[in-house]
Amino acid sequence: MRQGENASRSAPDPLERGRFSDGRRRFAVRASSENAPDSFQVYADGNPADIVVVIAGLTSWDLHATWGEGWRSASAEWKEWCQDQAFLAFYNGRPPVPGRTRVCNG
Repeated sequence: MRQGENASRSAPDPLERGRFSDGRRRFAVRASSENAPDSFQVYADGNPADIVVVIAGLTSWDLHATWGEGWRSASAEWKEWCQDQAFLAFYNGRPPVPGRTRVCNG
């Protein structure tokens, strides 16, 4: 591998917990910290500045959702779906660490 190729690759974000899609947009879920995060944020289409929702109160279980500016007008049904998908990704969707995945074929 040439030196320039290595510089263009970025290491995986250790705070990213998973991704999901509504069929039109892709969303990423990012924890507030690696160990015992108290919140996570969902952002759209690979743009961390486009915050969809921040879910806070994970350690206290006093959960509170704060919706991003462009997402407050979404329907209640879509917001509920988005929160459900975000929680699934947060708790179950951590991408595997490269080189540490095992596959059993039988």
